[in-house]
Amino acid sequence: MLNIFYHTGRYFLLLKRVFSRPERGRVFLRQTVRETINMGISSIGIVLIISMFMGAVCAIQMAYNLQNPIIPRYLIGLGTRETLLLEFSSTIVALILAGKVGSNIASELGTMRVTEQIDALEMMGVNSACYLILPKITAFVFFIPVLTIFSMAIGLLGGYVASFGTVGLTPHDYVVGITSFFKPFYVTYSLIKSLFFAFIIASVSSYHGYYAGGGALEVGKASTHAVVHSSIIVLLFNLILTKLLL
Repeated sequence: MLNIFYHTGRYFLLLKRVFSRPERGRVFLRQTVRETINMGISSIGIVLIISMFMGAVCAIQMAYNLQNPIIPRYLIGLGTRETLLLEFSSTIVALILAGKVGSNIASELGTMRVTEQIDALEMMGVNSACYLILPKITAFVFFIPVLTIFSMAIGLLGGYVASFGTVGLTPHDYVVGITSFFKPFYVTYSLIKSLFFAFIIASVSSYHGYYAGGGALEVGKASTHAVVHSSIIVLLFNLILTKLLL
C-alpha cells in the first residue's frame, strides 16, 4: 500500500518537472513532430487493421444474436455503430496502443537512463524530464483523436464488408442502421476519452522508463510495468468518464 503512495507521489512530482517551460520552443516543436511520426503516424496501420476486423466481427455477432423476425434488421448496423463509437474505437484502441506505444516509450527512456544519457543531460543543466517527456505526451495527445476517427470509420467499413456474406444481414440494412438515430455526442464522448487515455499511456510509460534502474533486465521490467499499469489506469478512467459523461 505504501508503495502505491510512493509511486503516485513520485509520478506527480515528475509531471511537475515535465510541464515546466520548455528550454527552447524550436527544439520542443522539432521533438514533438518527431514523436508524432514515431508514435502516431507509425500506429495508423495497426489501428486500421484491428478496427477493420473489430467492425466485421461486431456486425457478424450482432447478426447471429439478433436473428428474430420481430427485431428489425437495421438494428444490427445500429448496434455495431454504437459499440464502435462508445467503446471499441476509444478504449480497445487505447489498450492496443498501450502495448505498442507505451512499451516503446518505456524502453526508449529506460535505455537512456541505464546508459546515463539522462544523467548527461542533467549535468549540462537541461531539464531532462521536460526535454524528453513533454514532446511525447504532447504528440500522443494531439494525434490520438485522429487515430480514433480512423478507427471509427474503418470499423464501420469493416462491418459493411462483412454484411455481404453474413446470414440475416444485407448491406442495405446495415447502411440504414449506421445512419439511423445518430447522436453526434457519442463521437465527442469517444474523443474526450481518447485524450485522457493518451495522456495516461504517455505519462505512465514515461514514468516507468525515466526511473528505470540497473541494466537491460530492468529496462524490460519497466516496459512490462508501463503496459500493465497504463492499461489498468485506462480501464479505471474508462469507468469514471463513462459515469461522468453519459
